[in-house]
Amino acid sequence: MNEHCVNLFSQLTPKITSAEQISELDVPYQASLSTSWGSIPFPPVDNPSFSFIDLFSGIGGFRIAMQGIGGKCVFSSEWDSHAKKTYEANFGEVPYGDIRKIPEESIPDHDVLCAGFPCQPFSLAGVSSRNSLNISHGFACETQGTLFFDIARIIKVKKPKIVFLENVRNLVRHDGGKTFDVVKNTIESLGYSFSFQVIDSSPLVPQKRVRCYMVCIRGGGDFTFPQVQGDPLPLKGILEDEVDDSFTISTKLWEGHQRRTERNIARGTGFTAHCADIEKPSNTIVARYGKDGKECLIPQENKNPRMLSPRECARLQGFPESFIIPVAKTAAYRQFGNSVALPVIKKIAETLIPYI
Repeated sequence: MNEHCVNLFSQLTPKITSAEQISELDVPYQASLSTSWGSIPFPPVDNPSFSFIDLFSGIGGFRIAMQGIGGKCVFSSEWDSHAKKTYEANFGEVPYGDIRKIPEESIPDHDVLCAGFPCQPFSLAGVSSRNSLNISHGFACETQGTLFFDIARIIKVKKPKIVFLENVRNLVRHDGGKTFDVVKNTIESLGYSFSFQVIDSSPLVPQKRVRCYMVCIRGGGDFTFPQVQGDPLPLKGILEDEVDDSFTISTKLWEGHQRRTERNIARGTGFTAHCADIEKPSNTIVARYGKDGKECLIPQENKNPRMLSPRECARLQGFPESFIIPVAKTAAYRQFGNSVALPVIKKIAETLIPYI
């Protein structure tokens, strides 16, 4: 590990106290929940061929994909209470909480470490908003930016065969590429090869979601990402025939979108809010979608445009129809905006099988 990485790793790796260990590990969660799987859409697989852990698990996009190729989840972690509720409804398990408070030695051994670690400190929108508010971004963001180093400390002790990560594409060029160099050099210093690919999900789901996927193999070895090719899928394929009028945005909001769009086009910067072309993929759905829906507004005849429903957002990310959405729509929008494009994860996971 080069000197810069060593300094960052030592500075940002959390120091865990015994009191913090008790606060997380004393909660019964996974160990004491009922093992009756009759009503659970995605129970553990029978006769698993490998094990994995699900860090920053959100609502379980990684988990569905990894179970789909025969994996057993032996540990999950997520700090958002609403996401935990959704995860429990679909997998029969409540993830442990804040990974910063969980000692790496207590995490079960596993073959694959999966993590879609928080992206807001590295995303273009996140960097822009943090700059405007004079808030740190990237690794300087102490709340979310340093969570990569929790992944590193777990890798260092548990030594999984494969590390499978996902983040925004801006991670590659954040801070002139220095952030990505730290990620790559840290992983390689722990004895892993490091391969990455920036992939657009739109041939697999009707959404232009471009993300950076990273696959790291213990002991080295080249990894070739699968090709994600084909025509972009049209948004109309996942739309409901009828939705409640509660999804139609107000005249005040729509007029405000139009005014800001005209102003931002004139000055050449800022967001624009147009009705979506349902013959094309949607724009990227983000965690703030529930605020005003500007990323994707569906045109309606003789009405203001409407927002997508939570079920339509689930489809945009490739979640099965059997996936349960037990939370209110505001929380659901945030969860799907933060989630992974499940079919992309599944396609890469299938390619991992020979390495496991």
